[in-house]
Amino acid sequence: MEMTKENTQANHQPWYRTMPDPMVLIFGILVATFLLTYLVPAGTFERIIIDGRTTVVPGSFHVIENAPSLHVFDIFVAIPQGLISAAPYLFIVFIAGGLFHILQRSGALENAIGVAVNKVGVKNRNLIITVGTFIYGFFGVAVGFENNIALVPVAVLIASAVGYSRLVGTAMAVGGIGIGFALSPINPYTIGVAQGIAELPIFSGAGLRTILVLSSLALLSYYICTRVAKMDEESADTGLSKDLSEYSMTGRNKLTLAAFLIGLGVMLYGVFANGWYINEIAGLFLLMAISIGAINGLGANGIVKQMMEGASGVTSGALVIGVAASIQVILNDAQIIDTIVHSLSSLIQDMPIAISAIVASVVQGVINLFIPGGSGQAMVTMPILVPVADLTGMSRQLMITAFQVGDGLTNLIVPTSGGTLAMLALGGVSYERWLKAILPFMLFVYALCWVALFIGQLIGY
Repeated sequence: MEMTKENTQANHQPWYRTMPDPMVLIFGILVATFLLTYLVPAGTFERIIIDGRTTVVPGSFHVIENAPSLHVFDIFVAIPQGLISAAPYLFIVFIAGGLFHILQRSGALENAIGVAVNKVGVKNRNLIITVGTFIYGFFGVAVGFENNIALVPVAVLIASAVGYSRLVGTAMAVGGIGIGFALSPINPYTIGVAQGIAELPIFSGAGLRTILVLSSLALLSYYICTRVAKMDEESADTGLSKDLSEYSMTGRNKLTLAAFLIGLGVMLYGVFANGWYINEIAGLFLLMAISIGAINGLGANGIVKQMMEGASGVTSGALVIGVAASIQVILNDAQIIDTIVHSLSSLIQDMPIAISAIVASVVQGVINLFIPGGSGQAMVTMPILVPVADLTGMSRQLMITAFQVGDGLTNLIVPTSGGTLAMLALGGVSYERWLKAILPFMLFVYALCWVALFIGQLIGY
């Protein structure tokens, strides 16, 4: 009878609680991708190098004759290959996990957030979440996407301090960074590259994109406070070890926090001045962990122990990144990415001008599943879609905005986005839990962007 009762309770669980493990979900996508290789012929574009960058030659697509076919065993070989290709993401997750474990064990971050929340007041927690979302959005606009991985645990602790779950903090950080990066008027990875290919002034047309990113961040803030906050009410707690009124900052806390903020400042300088990316940032995080450990009196063995403890806490999330990267391995081995890009791009040519920009954003979103890198996707698709825009009467500026919307927003949900999976791992939120929380918002933000694209077409943007 007890077993029957448990089974009955399980059958009445919400659908999202019975979803398979993220590994199972991604493996299913991997198998589906493998089957796709038998339906889509191998093909390629000719490519040339212009100003040191590889660019696709429009109209050069051709099917590859006698392309090698993949076998079932290649599915399993692709997984270790994916882990190897995603190594930079795995390592930054492990190192950042260790860094924040040391930082949290020092008490400096908790004390700082406790003092700040006590001054603002928990009753203003929705204001805190809204301001936080816009701050993270600013980092996405100005700094980039993967470069902000280290800031996710801070948002989780802020959300916990005001009585919300880690899902709220993760949505504030990942959503804010993702929206800011996706719709940034000054994104060098997407807008910069695409406008260079389209021969437009760098970062021109920023007005519409600025309105779009601010509107989308406002929409995200409202969505988090009204919907995401209610999804995990049963798991929400203060996340703090004592009452807010008892928090204060010691001298060592201030020194620890100063070291952390200086480290972030060095990271920003490295990103903007020296072109730092994942490996350099991971190395800096390691240096920050050692410095903060030393400030708090940890010896070499103590630092290593806490780094290992922190890394072990994000292992499952890090491994998901590697398994997801195997999807790209299958696509590359089968040589079907260019075929998919060619087929999807051809859909736009016969569309009415009024909806062609919207359809272009959808096409770019689908392509993003296969080419998750923003600059890489611009290099592949824009040489094809810029002439399409000219032929259909769409402005090049609007086509680039459609590319930006399609490429950027889907980064929040596609399993091939290593940066998103890395942030989820540090936020302690599983991939399927994230999808359940963010997918309804994606419908709203896409609708907002499509309205903007439609208006942009009407006003000749």
